[in-house]
Order: sequence, then C-alpha cells, then structure tokens
Amino acid sequence: ARPIHASLVGAIPHGKYRLIGRIGAAHVGLVDESRGSHRAAETKPVQFAIRVPDVDAWHAWISTQNVDALAAPPTNAPLGIRAFVFNDPAGYQIEVQSALRDGA
Repeated sequence: ARPIHASLVGAIPHGKYRLIGRIGAAHVGLVDESRGSHRAAETKPVQFAIRVPDVDAWHAWISTQNVDALAAPPTNAPLGIRAFVFNDPAGYQIEVQSALRDGA
C-alpha cells in the first residue's frame, strides 16, 4: 500500500479540511479530527461525507432504510452546515450534510 502522505502532496487548505481533489462539484479532503465530528480510533477510523442540497429530505429517506446509529440532523452554525451521521453495513460512519451559507 502506498503511504497516505504521498497522496497529500499539493493538498490545498480549505477551511477545516485540506482539499485533495475535485471533480465537478464533488471534492475529496481530510478533516482535522479536532474540528470534525469523527475522532481517530483503532477500528473504522474513516468517515465518508456527502454534501447534498436538502439534508432533511435525505434524513427522511435514510430513516426508512434500517441503518445503524442514525443521528438527527442538527445545525452546526460555526461550520455553516446541517448534517447527520449513520453507520454503513460494514460499520463505517457516513455523514450527509447541507451547507447553510456560501463558503461553508
């Protein structure tokens, strides 16, 4: 396996995370655990985040899918997002979020 730091050369700082790549409106980045909701751990230390236009509609749909550890979508005013999390079937945390303002 290639060390992760080899992939980070040229990563662009962008708010609370480092932007690694962008395809259209999608982007891949790394979040500082002291600013995000997911903390480093021995097992399953990865969170996958999806930005959507309507987090409440996604939450309503996901709540019908019998997923594990579903949280209500609180508003995080300092970060400018509204988001919820759940665990996928393999135990990885998925975050679904909507921006509340431009630049969030």
